[in-house]
Amino acid sequence: MTRLLIIQPDASDPLGPLGDWLTGAGAELDLRLPPKDELPDDLDGYRGVVCLGGGMAAEDDAKHPWLVDVRRLLAKAATKRIPTLGICLGAQLLAVATGGRVEVGPDGPEVGPQLVSKKDAAWTDPLFADLPLVQDVLQFHNDAITRLPPGAELLASAPLYQNQAFRFNRCVYGVQFHIETTPLVVESWAADEPEMAEFARPGSLEHDALITVHTDIEETWRPFAQRFVRLAAGELEAAADSQRSLPLA
Repeated sequence: MTRLLIIQPDASDPLGPLGDWLTGAGAELDLRLPPKDELPDDLDGYRGVVCLGGGMAAEDDAKHPWLVDVRRLLAKAATKRIPTLGICLGAQLLAVATGGRVEVGPDGPEVGPQLVSKKDAAWTDPLFADLPLVQDVLQFHNDAITRLPPGAELLASAPLYQNQAFRFNRCVYGVQFHIETTPLVVESWAADEPEMAEFARPGSLEHDALITVHTDIEETWRPFAQRFVRLAAGELEAAADSQRSLPLA
């Protein structure tokens, strides 16, 4: 079994169907929900790391001091080139941990079913190459990655915020959007954050619309999750070194 560390920063954003996709591909999952669950000191014994989303900011250490430990683990995974996937807040934590910048989105939140498109580097990437040119995703965030880590490759973009997906150090990935949600989870977020929900397109957060988009998300992102497990297992070769890669301190 390919053992993965799953960091869940917020009870409101569970692993959902992504967990089924990972285990179905042969992964063994060690789920930690801080601060209730203690995070490991190191990554010995893990073949990969997944960090999920949450309602806090990536550097909200005053309210959530354990975020320091999450960023430390993500930086360690990046340094050691352990296959890593950060999702929404997880991508923001990863960006900060490796030298990028996250700020409140200057053009407002991205909310609801949306599309992102592949960039040039994605066409030769082991995880992104087989994705369609335009992919269905679910957005629900106030903050945005405004500067990628030094040496990172941009893999997907969108009109409002450019940095939708990136790769760092060959096998470390961040995606600003969600692929792990269910209609019920998104509906609960909209109920808890009605002011944010107003930024969604009219009707896009209705139940039937969410069922449709999640069917499309599964079709696209289940194979992506399977490829991530193969990458973590060593069955899929990591991306080539970027010409712009810089060593981590």
